[in-house]
Amino acid sequence: MSLRIRVLLAVAAVSLVAVPAAHSAAKKQFYLSLGDSYAVGYQDSLKHTTHNGFADQLVPLARKKGYHLTLVNQGCGGATTTSMLQQKGCAAAALAPGAANYPGQTQVQAAVSFIKKHKKQMGLVTISIGGNDVDVCIPQADPNTCVAHNMKGAVRNLESIVKQLRRAGGKSLRIVGTTYPDVVLGAWVRQDVFGTNAFTLATESLTSFDKFINPGLAKAYKSEHAKFVDVTRATGAYGRFDTTTLAPYGTVPKPVATVCKLTYFCSLLGIHMTTPGYGIIARLVDATLPRHH
Repeated sequence: MSLRIRVLLAVAAVSLVAVPAAHSAAKKQFYLSLGDSYAVGYQDSLKHTTHNGFADQLVPLARKKGYHLTLVNQGCGGATTTSMLQQKGCAAAALAPGAANYPGQTQVQAAVSFIKKHKKQMGLVTISIGGNDVDVCIPQADPNTCVAHNMKGAVRNLESIVKQLRRAGGKSLRIVGTTYPDVVLGAWVRQDVFGTNAFTLATESLTSFDKFINPGLAKAYKSEHAKFVDVTRATGAYGRFDTTTLAPYGTVPKPVATVCKLTYFCSLLGIHMTTPGYGIIARLVDATLPRHH
């Protein structure tokens, strides 16, 4: 056997061994989903958490970029920035389908523990939180004043949350924070519930997101060099109020029509997203991921 043939065979043998090993290592990447009902894919039409949320939809999207993520969902429906830091465990119905509970630990403590245990295998952490800190402001006489006040505490809490995650995972830990669609735009078509205040409530909600909610969330994530994706903008909230026709509501502004299609607010007064709606968030997060080699 010639020296050239022996060298080629040796290279081929090494390649056959190396490829499965690399593939195996890639499969051990963990994706940790944290936060509230958006994190666990709650849908108002089904009245329970689902696998239709953005976290589940993100896994196959990321695979196209070379990420082999194993989803670990520690989100808890109804969570606030305060409960993530203080509430131990999560009600079974508020967990993602099949997700393990964390009795005796807060959501942040459970996340920090998981990250430390699997530090070298962490591929991604996403956080969806803040909505429940301000949704109590919707029925208030002056919702924007309420939102501005509540966001101050929410930002402080979120800065603490992201800081703890960063400390546990190190500088290389990829953290992506999300915001929400402006579901309250849907009040425009629910005068049966909100009366003559429906139009004002819908338009003022844009101010809440543009001036208080999203800048506050972005500031908190930026404090620890985490990414932030603007779901509000991506779901058309800031678009022109040109009109379109949407059954059964008739003629409505286009941003209102979009939120009616992507969420359950118009039909069920639910604040959560349809499966295509959650898909938008999944694509936004996926767009932050560099191609993995």
